[in-house]
Amino acid sequence: MPRIPDTSPQTLRVFDALLSNPQAWRYGYELSKETALASGTLYPILMRLAERELLETRWEPASRPGLPPRHTYRLTADGAVLAAQRVAARDAAAARAGAGKRIRQAKQAYSALFLGASS
Repeated sequence: MPRIPDTSPQTLRVFDALLSNPQAWRYGYELSKETALASGTLYPILMRLAERELLETRWEPASRPGLPPRHTYRLTADGAVLAAQRVAARDAAAARAGAGKRIRQAKQAYSALFLGASS
């Protein structure tokens, strides 16, 4: 079964960061620090999302003479919808996994207490 696009842990970290303020223009360096992703991981994700029109990109002029312009990014409307869906699916899967773990722990505790078994 093929993997669903845009569900890697790295892409989901980028989505989390961008969804924290979806209309704000964000610098790649800022996103790198927030997500703890190296530039060799972050920028290919940003490029793929931009190519699919899930991110808007623009060049911001240098703040001081002698500095280069900076590339900024923000989610498009479609990008925000997709990002929210992917993050919600991840969170729901984590909640199900957590519930399953709690059920297993409860069964083990029940067995230990009432059946005298240790599993």
